[in-house]
Amino acid sequence: MAVDGTYETVVKSPMGDQKATLTVNSNGDTWTGTQAGAMGTTEISDGKVDGNKLTWSVSITVPMPMTLTNQATVDGDTITGTVTAGAFGSFPLSGTRVG
Repeated sequence: MAVDGTYETVVKSPMGDQKATLTVNSNGDTWTGTQAGAMGTTEISDGKVDGNKLTWSVSITVPMPMTLTNQATVDGDTITGTVTAGAFGSFPLSGTRVG
């Protein structure tokens, strides 16, 4: 699939830039993978693919337990989108495919 790969991403959050490595392995209209960053590695849940658009959730425990909902669009080797952190709002996500 055109969305598969490994992406080096940055989320612009109130806590500063949050860098992570996102892996995408699609299978039809779903995908699995991991998101690995300074706070550890987390399995992707609810990964969905619609053309070049991805949606997914990640459960985190640091700095506090919450579920982050994500949506992004892959354009060539670029990924852009938003991460929503519940009552804390939404933050821009961007990145580049590295593998």
